[in-house]
Amino acid sequence: MARIREFDTEAAVEAAMWAFRRTGFEGTSIQDLVEATGVGRGSLYAAFGNKEGLYLAAVDRYRDTYALPLIEELRAGLPARDLIHGILLDVVDEIVADGDRHACLMVSAAVERAPHDPEVRVRIRATTASLEDAFADLIGEQGLAGDRDPRDVARFLMTTIHGMRVMAAVTPDRAALTAIAEVALGCLA
Repeated sequence: MARIREFDTEAAVEAAMWAFRRTGFEGTSIQDLVEATGVGRGSLYAAFGNKEGLYLAAVDRYRDTYALPLIEELRAGLPARDLIHGILLDVVDEIVADGDRHACLMVSAAVERAPHDPEVRVRIRATTASLEDAFADLIGEQGLAGDRDPRDVARFLMTTIHGMRVMAAVTPDRAALTAIAEVALGCLA
């Protein structure tokens, strides 16, 4: 008879997500995941198959927690300039408040895993495309692209946000990050 899972899967995935954000896929051992989740090695393997399975679940959790609410916000019909300004400043606030310098799991997965892991690549591409679509639609609908293609402006904003997160891993300086956000906002028509 199969044993009943005796742990909260969602809580385990959440804890694993934070572990992967701290040290990346390669830097996080199975023992680190056991300690982070409080779930035994055998139970983690039974639930997720392997470390890669738990990583994919953590990437999905990150998307659901951070990307999907942002997409909903971008599609809510709010004034685009104010909304984008708020999003950029929220990124700055999140980065500066994060004294442990947790990586954006989408950025770290794109750099560390996507080049050689097709399952990660598919997830990152899909999430990035959804965010890009939402930014492009908002920018296009509210005429903030000027003579540029709204998709190009959306890609620029996505690159700016990801770049701010990478820069902050080295120097989480509020003034510098805020200046970057203001320059990006200035690129809108």
